[in-house]
Amino acid sequence: MTKPSLPELLHAAVTAVGGTERPGQVTMAESVAEAIDDNSHLLVQAGTGTGKSLGYLVPALAHGMGTPSAEGWGRVVVATATLALQRQLVERDLPRTVEALHPLLRRRPEFAMLKGRSNYLCLHRLHEGMPQDEEEGLFDQFEAAAPTSKLGQDLLRLRDWSDDTETGDRDDLTPGVSDRAWSQVSVSSRECLGATKCAYGAECFAEMARERAKLAEVVVTNHALLAIDAIEGAPVLPQHEVLIVDEAHELVSRVTGVATGELTPGQVNRAVRRAAKLVNEKAADQLQTAAEGFERLMELALPGRLEEIPEDLGYALMALRDACRTVISAIGGTRDKSVQDEDAVRKQALASVESVHDVAERITNGSEWDVVWYERHEPRGGSSYRQAGASLRVAPMSVSGLLREKLFTERSVILTSATLKLGGDFNGVAASLGLGPEGSTGDDLPEWKGVDVGSPFDYPRQGILYVARHLARPARDGDRADMLDELTELIQAAGGRTLGLFSSMRAAQLAAEELRSRIPEFPILLQGEETLGELIKNFAADPRTCLFGTLSLWQGVDVPGPSCQLVVMDKIPFPRPDDPLMSARQKAVEEAGGNGFMAVAATHAALLMAQGAGRLVRASGDRGVVAVLDQRLATARYGSYLKASLPDFWYTTDRHQVRKSLAAIDAAARRAEAETGTASEA
Repeated sequence: MTKPSLPELLHAAVTAVGGTERPGQVTMAESVAEAIDDNSHLLVQAGTGTGKSLGYLVPALAHGMGTPSAEGWGRVVVATATLALQRQLVERDLPRTVEALHPLLRRRPEFAMLKGRSNYLCLHRLHEGMPQDEEEGLFDQFEAAAPTSKLGQDLLRLRDWSDDTETGDRDDLTPGVSDRAWSQVSVSSRECLGATKCAYGAECFAEMARERAKLAEVVVTNHALLAIDAIEGAPVLPQHEVLIVDEAHELVSRVTGVATGELTPGQVNRAVRRAAKLVNEKAADQLQTAAEGFERLMELALPGRLEEIPEDLGYALMALRDACRTVISAIGGTRDKSVQDEDAVRKQALASVESVHDVAERITNGSEWDVVWYERHEPRGGSSYRQAGASLRVAPMSVSGLLREKLFTERSVILTSATLKLGGDFNGVAASLGLGPEGSTGDDLPEWKGVDVGSPFDYPRQGILYVARHLARPARDGDRADMLDELTELIQAAGGRTLGLFSSMRAAQLAAEELRSRIPEFPILLQGEETLGELIKNFAADPRTCLFGTLSLWQGVDVPGPSCQLVVMDKIPFPRPDDPLMSARQKAVEEAGGNGFMAVAATHAALLMAQGAGRLVRASGDRGVVAVLDQRLATARYGSYLKASLPDFWYTTDRHQVRKSLAAIDAAARRAEAETGTASEA
């Protein structure tokens, strides 16, 4: 039988998912296949609507030859940043593609999802309860006939769910539960007893997921697990020949997050409580005294970077480090059979104490490549429960060297996103990944190729980029009455239909409060007042509704059609000048002779703006305006760099023209809505 061609395979897959073949998708699939065959590295920018998932899945599936070898030959790992894309790949794209390719490939490639251990229900924790700790008594609520607290209700639901679930994957639980409830039934890799020592090892959901991944040709995971695999040395992902990183614009941020250490008084006190039951009084007192000294300092901590560790903090951290070492040695020799489930108690105590020790030691060692700072938190409830107080944090100045060393060796790496070209080329993103300029060679510089396959959308005809050049230059945290006036008029012209992307939560809240009183006929939804999924659902359902928010809305909204015809950015989203990590990175670039502002702040803003602007056109029939209410995009020298990072919309600074255009788009949408309503009535 003749081996099927890549275009044949792609056609079969696209037909199976009900899609339409696009030239960019074909170009992408050919480029990915070439990179895999050559064992080379590839950066692919594939605009919204390209169908990039199939653009890499089809050549990846075609490449394998059955069950991967022990060395990982033939296996492909796909890492994504968001749960939504992981679910799309595993629940929709991969099943359909595998079935579509089966008649041509004469095989059904296996695929599997793999996440970090704490994402899976721990049967030992569920059935035996948490080792005695500050949460003692929570599991008593399982036995109550009608638990009154939300936590108790969540725990009962988790126990019922454990009898039905096949995966134990938290993301398969609908509706979800709070972080606090989930922590009662899950363990970190450090806390895990290990399959051979655990009474429930044979049924362990996390172990079953790892076994499925070992047999699969395609393993879908997340950026965080990819980072852990690279950073911690001990492999958590199965051996593989090809790595595909989707949503690759997020990779550096996710790897930085995994490589960031944190110490809080609550975390340290928890370690003290867990260890106290297992060690002699002298060791326990030493850790208690060190914890009290650290807590006193944290009560006085002011947010900001610590370019040098203050003497009192240095002494406190050394005391904490040394006390943790003593306790770790003592716990290692503990064997107290009077303690129920003693192994689990020891594992949990060791995990807590080792975590404190590692961060304290890392900060006291004082690497020039680390950034250390204090941060203060406001209390937060709901699923992301967090107590108020201060934390001490440490993060790498850069992860580019780590990625160059760990990511681009012994496998082909394909990175793809709708936003990889910033300022017109791939070099900025490539540098953050540890790669040199495209075409450069060197012993320690992996070679790579960049391909922009474009977008199926006609951006100059479908969208307008409007810059409100007449507005005053925005001041940091200042009142912007002229911006609110402009925003009000734009929303009125658009007939609602507005996604407001703000540079801070405070700005979003102020705008929502003001506009709710000015234009009550247009409902304003505000991030944080409801779950993100519910907000987006309500925004999509009513075209007159507006949605305001920050951060996740710049990247997490996919609402094609008339409900989103105006995307507003209140100002260019530069990092805050007092952001410890960003300012440290900028200073490091400047000290090395580079342009720190362009390399760090402008690149950060360009990436967010490109993602934000991408919320407007999600389908071939979409029309609308991206309005940037910051004159600097039109007047500053770096404005051309930022504009070159955005889709190629028709550009204007004419406020009257943009209002006319919005009104015309609104009128067309109303006519279409009226015709649809008439048709449905008929």
